[in-house]
Amino acid sequence: MGFYDRYVGPRIVSALCSLKDVAEQRQFVLPQARGVVLEAGFGSGLNLPYYDSSKVTRVIGVDPGEGFLALADARVKDAKVPVELIRAPAEKIPLADHIADTAVLTYTLCSVGEPEKVLGEIRRVLKPDGLLIFCEHGRADDASVVRWQDRLNPIWKKLACGCNLNRDTAALLKDAGFSIGAMERFYLPNAPKPVGFTCRGVATA
Repeated sequence: MGFYDRYVGPRIVSALCSLKDVAEQRQFVLPQARGVVLEAGFGSGLNLPYYDSSKVTRVIGVDPGEGFLALADARVKDAKVPVELIRAPAEKIPLADHIADTAVLTYTLCSVGEPEKVLGEIRRVLKPDGLLIFCEHGRADDASVVRWQDRLNPIWKKLACGCNLNRDTAALLKDAGFSIGAMERFYLPNAPKPVGFTCRGVATA
């Protein structure tokens, strides 16, 4: 891992993911979490302030990025819920089957190396009656925006630590065997359209 990916990129990505539009999405979806929560792509811990401590018993954060996890220290210490961090890729989560009541994916599928394997691991770790909460940016519904996403993606991916602009969240979830319940698709109001197309909702395995 180079200097940029370890020290610079994580700070840039964490700053972008702290913007008001994105924070509002976290605030909207995360209070639905309950019980033992598996958070794949824990990053710098930006979700922690939004969990409901009366419903969540523990958050297990999984992330392979040393640079991101180093930025999470203060948020973990201030968290209102117990937090366990595991440094590992989400494609191979070192946890037993069916231990999580809730799985959380927020701005994660865009940057993992193998999203299909990540979703397979989440299904394995999630209880049969568990809930997947997701909020991701990705491939837009408008062809003109998609063309810009495809053009910009090679540059964006290098600057944003592997983040892709053009992954289809809903298609990935369905292909992985998830049943999508309520789902909304929209553009963040203050973000450029190629970056701000958002898909959020809940799914079950």
